[in-house]
Amino acid sequence: MWEIEVVVAVEVEVVVVVVVVVVVVVVVVVEVVVVVVVVVVVVAAAAAAAAAVVVAVVKVVVVVVVVVVVVVVVVVVEVVVVVVVVEVVVVVVVVVVVVVVVVVVVVVVVVVVVVVVVVVVVVVVEVVVVVVVVVVVVVVVVVAIR
Repeated sequence: MWEIEVVVAVEVEVVVVVVVVVVVVVVVVVEVVVVVVVVVVVVAAAAAAAAAVVVAVVKVVVVVVVVVVVVVVVVVVEVVVVVVVVEVVVVVVVVVVVVVVVVVVVVVVVVVVVVVVVVVVVVVVEVVVVVVVVVVVVVVVVVAIR
């Protein structure tokens, strides 16, 4: 049962990766085609404009419509690219946050260890001081009695 679920999960992840790769390839191909179409349209418009004023006006209208359509297509393609980039940025931000949290936890643990060591050292020093004072007092009392 578990093997089937793992295989299905892996297959779903592979399909997602393949779909993302295909979308990126399609986006790149569409952008190249759009650039070629825009260059061809601009060159055609310039040549047609030189021929005649009436023909130029008609061609300019056609060019404007084509350019508007091309711009809309480019904007849609760019939105897809931006979505992919945003997903990558989100993954990077999550990784950075996890690393920062781990570093903060390590720093807190180190600080706690240092504080515990300092407290232990202070307690030991205080005990030694008390023992020394008691010994000195006992010696002084013994010497004073003799």
